[in-house]
Amino acid sequence: MAKPEKRDEIVRAALELIAEHGFHGAPMAMIADRAGVGAGTIYRYFENKDLLITELYREVEGRSFPAIMEGYVPEAPVRERFLHLSTALLRYFINNSLEFRFVEQFHNSPYGVEFRRERLLGKMEDRFVYRELFESGVAQGVVKDFPLPVLFALALGPILAVARDHILGFIALDDVLITRTIEACWDAVRR
Repeated sequence: MAKPEKRDEIVRAALELIAEHGFHGAPMAMIADRAGVGAGTIYRYFENKDLLITELYREVEGRSFPAIMEGYVPEAPVRERFLHLSTALLRYFINNSLEFRFVEQFHNSPYGVEFRRERLLGKMEDRFVYRELFESGVAQGVVKDFPLPVLFALALGPILAVARDHILGFIALDDVLITRTIEACWDAVRR
């Protein structure tokens, strides 16, 4: 196995095991075994498990961001941009359940706290497309003037919940239900 392939196998194995068993249920030895490499090989690519987890998050985000931005028109009205981003995000999550399960754990762990703080309150160069959308919407008077964490909770919380419930088999999201769900999320934040 070539070096880039080994790293890719380690990342894939970590994603699978963390999604299945959580951060604590996926020790480095188990990740190495799943990847088909020696335990010491992981440390050639990742100094420790914390770095592996944060790098894995960056890679997952690196795959999901282009998917949700495909066809995005920054000049479109706020409502249309919201519907586009939210629909694309929900579809990405239900089509990439391992990544969704990893991201959900990441954001609900100490690993995700600092990341969320930067996303919600960070500097201009750390801008996030939803943050920009909400700030623009508030400035234009089309989005409720709530603190960003509240807007994120009202808009993205339901998306995460229905993605989780679809993945778990509690609901079956089809095109109509996805559209209605995203429109309901818009209703929650629109002025």
